[in-house]
Amino acid sequence: MDKTLSGIAASNGIAIAKAFRLENPELIVEKTVVTDTEQEVARLEAALTQSISELETIKEQTSQQISDKEAAIFGAHLLVLSDPELLGPIKEKIETDKNNAEYALQETANMFIQMFESMDNDYMKERAADIRDVTKRVLSHLLGVSIQSPSMISDEVVIIAEDLTPSDTVQLNPKFVKGFITDIGGRTSHSAILARTLEIPAVVGAKTAMEAIENGTVIIVDGLDGQIIIDPDQETIASYEEKKAQYDRQKAEWAKLKNEPTITTDGHAVELGANIGTPKDTVGVLENGGEAIGLYRTEFLYMGRDQFPTEEEQFEAYSSVLKAMEGKPTVVRTLDIGGDKELSYLQLPKELNPFLGLRAIRLCLEMEDMFRTQLRALLRASVHGNLKIMFPMIATLDEFRQAKSLVLDEKAKLQGEGVEVSDSIEIGIMVEIPSTAVMADTFAKEVDFFSIGTNDLIQYTMAADRMNERVSYLYQPFNPAILRLVKMVIDASHREGKWTGMCGEMAGDEIAIPILLGLGLDEFSMSASSILKARAQISKLSKADMESHIDHILAMDTSVEVATYVKEKM
Repeated sequence: MDKTLSGIAASNGIAIAKAFRLENPELIVEKTVVTDTEQEVARLEAALTQSISELETIKEQTSQQISDKEAAIFGAHLLVLSDPELLGPIKEKIETDKNNAEYALQETANMFIQMFESMDNDYMKERAADIRDVTKRVLSHLLGVSIQSPSMISDEVVIIAEDLTPSDTVQLNPKFVKGFITDIGGRTSHSAILARTLEIPAVVGAKTAMEAIENGTVIIVDGLDGQIIIDPDQETIASYEEKKAQYDRQKAEWAKLKNEPTITTDGHAVELGANIGTPKDTVGVLENGGEAIGLYRTEFLYMGRDQFPTEEEQFEAYSSVLKAMEGKPTVVRTLDIGGDKELSYLQLPKELNPFLGLRAIRLCLEMEDMFRTQLRALLRASVHGNLKIMFPMIATLDEFRQAKSLVLDEKAKLQGEGVEVSDSIEIGIMVEIPSTAVMADTFAKEVDFFSIGTNDLIQYTMAADRMNERVSYLYQPFNPAILRLVKMVIDASHREGKWTGMCGEMAGDEIAIPILLGLGLDEFSMSASSILKARAQISKLSKADMESHIDHILAMDTSVEVATYVKEKM
């Protein structure tokens, strides 16, 4: 009988191949006393230099083969290796305590890793993974131990690992690596995100895969349902080969819709857009038939570097996206830093509740010069396409008015300098805070559009950190409370002749789509790879029919009732 394991479906698709266990040798560190501390520091510096050289090569390869967004991960790793807060204590242990470099490195790294892992913050936990990845590389050079490289794999395999570091994942060649399974990790881990970019089927968080699977064993990875089948019989293999063929046929059918408009069976058109992080991501938007960019996350321009991007750098990035989209709507979100996103060169004081602190528009209004630089770059780029500017984390009408006045002020200055600026720029806000949704009728009189950021709206409404596993049951997109807020926003915009989009994960969810269509959502923005599937679904739905269910859904008691009803009736 086939043995099965369950995990988290992290990247769609099905792979059938032999297992390749990615096992790195144990890096055993012994504590010794050194007499020549200068020579020991020199050993550390040599290992750091070698590691930096390797990471720069990986960063460049990632930028060329995948995207700048993924390459930014290794920019962050390079910053770790030059961070005085990490290197200072290591050198102090060598020079003052006479510790050998290996021990000093491991002790210091473990202190930071434990500190970050103890935080209830997904971003900080990812930083722990970064430090572990980087220090393992340096330690291997100090010990003279070679680490397995996934880039050397030359047979069709499914990789089995406790975890895949970002530097492991970018070395995966989809020609040979047909899928991967990890014991730890979630859908938001670097390896899962990279797997989706590379379109490699993946199941993460399988817990016991390394224990249960031996090298060379035939494995089925079902990245659609999060299932792993170990040493399957021929009948099981045949059934999964058929499931894989069905999925491939389905993808081919979706691909036929690439250049088709998104229209329901009763002739109602909606707009399907994509969320992007870098200019290179526009390729995926257009290849997947995106009709717009519903969210351009500009913070990636600011990350993985040691200083603010210049106005000229930003102008080039924004212009390239607008030109590539050839007049299609492009919603650019102004800088959204804070909460789970930090900049190493922006020395902000630590906050007890960073998600509720100085972040996004609050930070931009406080650091006005930085904000004005971004606005100037956006306004200059506006002549190259259909630009819409969106402010994140707006809580009050005063914040919106203040931010908009800065846009108008910079526009007037540019025009005074003889710089051309588009006269058709829409200015809108993200609806992420419940108070904003409740006051949507007031906001709708002044904004040009709304875009609902459901990831934050849900966690703020339910008062539950979506990254905290202990309260993750409260992350409920279909909770009637959330749906009522969404309805308030859409209805308020329509009464004023404005439009509402959605750029949270919910916009691409197959259960949410019929509800959102019935609620009257105008624009759905999602990951580019989800667009064609969503278009196929919407093309089979009637807007009038979806509308007829809404009152009944909004009167329900629980999210489970809503999801069950949609599956059965809609």
